[in-house]
Amino acid sequence: MKLGEIEQEALALPDRDRASLAAKLLDTLPSPASYVSDEEVEQREREMDSGRVMAISHQEFVRRVQEQRGR
Repeated sequence: MKLGEIEQEALALPDRDRASLAAKLLDTLPSPASYVSDEEVEQREREMDSGRVMAISHQEFVRRVQEQRGR
């Protein structure tokens, strides 16, 4: 069976079955590398509260990442 056929079959399923299938498929994928633990979030909050680090906007973050990647 080809991917297009599988997609058509899956899209024809009732909502509940599509959701179940999607969850099962997602469980087979590797975890994203961007996982951040609760402890890291708490540490970063403490650093901001103490003034050791300053928050930047999302736009500034994207600009810096692109700059570092040479874009």
